[in-house]
Amino acid sequence: MDLRLSPDEEAVRDAAREIVRREVAPIADRTDREDRFPAEAFARLGEHGLLAPTLPPEVGGLGLSYRVQAVILEEIARASPALALSVGAHSNLYADNVARNGTADQRRRFLAGVAEGRSIGALALTEPDAGSDAVAIRTRAERRGPEYVLRGSKQFITNGPVASVLLVYAKTAPERGPRGITAFLVRSDAPGFSVARALDKMGMRGSPTGELAFRDVRVPVGDRLGEENEGVRIMMSGLNVERAVLAAIPVGILEECLARSLAYAREREQFGQKIGRFELIQEKLANMHADLSASRLLLYAALDEVAQDPTRRIASATALTYASEASTRAALEAIQIHGGYGYMRDLPLERLARDAKLLEIGAGTSEIRRLLVARELLGPGYERDERPPAPGPSGAG
Repeated sequence: MDLRLSPDEEAVRDAAREIVRREVAPIADRTDREDRFPAEAFARLGEHGLLAPTLPPEVGGLGLSYRVQAVILEEIARASPALALSVGAHSNLYADNVARNGTADQRRRFLAGVAEGRSIGALALTEPDAGSDAVAIRTRAERRGPEYVLRGSKQFITNGPVASVLLVYAKTAPERGPRGITAFLVRSDAPGFSVARALDKMGMRGSPTGELAFRDVRVPVGDRLGEENEGVRIMMSGLNVERAVLAAIPVGILEECLARSLAYAREREQFGQKIGRFELIQEKLANMHADLSASRLLLYAALDEVAQDPTRRIASATALTYASEASTRAALEAIQIHGGYGYMRDLPLERLARDAKLLEIGAGTSEIRRLLVARELLGPGYERDERPPAPGPSGAG
């Protein structure tokens, strides 16, 4: 694994940085305050090829690596983690899954306009009673001849309120548990589909999150992604890739917090000298640098691993867990370094802190990711389904 960006990857990074500086940074604070999806900026990213770098050229993509996708997300996240989250949900959670698992006909129909941003994608997995326990979903899909009928609801769906196309997971054989899940491609204009409500979040404002309802939504068999009852394979490989790619967002937050803190430490004076001369400030800066360096190394290692095998999960779970918690620490330390100015909304630091916290919750909480890592380390016999039942209050099973 080469830890250095190639000349081509550097060119993409530099281009993305300039586009973000011009199109995203000027509206980032307003996007957060108004909690409004920046459709214009999203479309501009599409015009410049930044929305679907991993998609094959025949559907409008660039056919590039996950690392290129992560480089783009990192640059967007420095200005607006919320927009980076929406772009990640669109380009990776939805589009990359369809490209990897769909038929040629499905890729043609359901990826049309995705690269340009004319069609917005979302992944609909989480439910009110199935968050960390993703395979406990209750949404049902009943086969009726040449189509399925979907009934149920989804919760906390990134891009849900603005999505044109969705990758939806439902139970087709509930009695089979995880082995009875199937993936479907659904258009938002399908009769019976609705956005029950848009959700008001602490952070990542401007990245729309919604509760979705499926009331007898009819889905043709030809819009089933993969085989019936084999959705858990698509789900799990998708989650591994998602964690690896989305780890670029906290890396972007870390980089922005460090850059702003260094600049402030060089210019701010107290007690007759620059605060960068104070050893406690130097310690904070050194810790932020260490966290940024470690997070980027873990990110690149995870991207390399899932590129070789999307089912391998230890590197991606490790990368997102470490980077997300490090980005929250960095944002809070950056506020501390800036003092009262950091606490004001005139600077983006409090926004970055609010945004960073979601990354410890989404794509599996930090607690769930640690369980995945530990069980991979322990080996066979330590998966959840193989554990004995917990004893009751009296010690009985």
